[in-house]
Amino acid sequence: MSNLNRRDLLRWSLAASVATLPTAAIAQPVGKNRVLRIAHLTDAHVQPEHGAADGLRACFRHAQASHKPDLIVAGGDQIMDALAKPADRVQLQFDLWNQIVKEECTTPIHYVIGNHDVWGWADAKASGTTGTEPRYGKAWALEAWGMTKPYYSVEKAGWHMVVLDSAQFDGGGAYVAMLDEEQFAWLEADLARVDPATPIIVFSHIPILAMCPLLFDEKSPTTQGRFPKSRWGFSRALLHVDARRIKNLFRKHANVKLAASGHIHLRDRVDYLGVTYLCNSAVSAGWWRGPMQEFSHSYTIIDLFADGTFDYQVVDYGWKKPP
Repeated sequence: MSNLNRRDLLRWSLAASVATLPTAAIAQPVGKNRVLRIAHLTDAHVQPEHGAADGLRACFRHAQASHKPDLIVAGGDQIMDALAKPADRVQLQFDLWNQIVKEECTTPIHYVIGNHDVWGWADAKASGTTGTEPRYGKAWALEAWGMTKPYYSVEKAGWHMVVLDSAQFDGGGAYVAMLDEEQFAWLEADLARVDPATPIIVFSHIPILAMCPLLFDEKSPTTQGRFPKSRWGFSRALLHVDARRIKNLFRKHANVKLAASGHIHLRDRVDYLGVTYLCNSAVSAGWWRGPMQEFSHSYTIIDLFADGTFDYQVVDYGWKKPP
């Protein structure tokens, strides 16, 4: 994605609204028929260290007791890291996640695969992989969570829910945020078969559209020469490089209402051409070491209504890093 100058950013601000989200309880809108409540738990990065297991348990308990969701969407990066870790460490993390889910979660879960859930892509030496292992890449995550494919769609309470697979192998660069050709063709066909009267919600791990990736790297903007010059840009790993292509596809389907993601551990909202893009903050905040910039440990409650509208609430579940 090309860099943005100041004028571009001003144009962006006219097209997109970016907001931090309230944590007050959602009141049922008068006359609205809520058909589905989803708890979006993204970027848990569970690991034995930093109290992460206890923190994840606290998150599951809080979400289910306080908001009673009908469905939990685990938004990707459920485990701390498999990209550059050996098999025994990866096994430990998947086992820890599954144990906590078994003991703490009574709500149905749908899974999004995140980049850190993928084994061996980033460092063959550190992970001890050759690329020929049966569990290499996304195969381990699919096995651990009983999935047949990393992308899929389901019908839920009168809504069509799409789960995308954001991370594609990028050689030495580990991964790039995009849909491969097979997945994009599937998405075209999947959206085309949905009745135009049926509202659609889309989940991806990496944002399709978002502003907050600009703030992920503290070294942007940069100064060159004698005069300061803002050179904002997006990493191929932080935002979908095929965002224009996906946006154009969504434009053909006015029933695409909401696209929710995580990955950045920051939070924003972009409204663009009739679709709301939520980038939601992380269960783990700053990888269980404290807040990620302004955002502490949180999940998002998304309410879907029969008329195709939605509401949402970001919930700080009160976890503090143990001393």
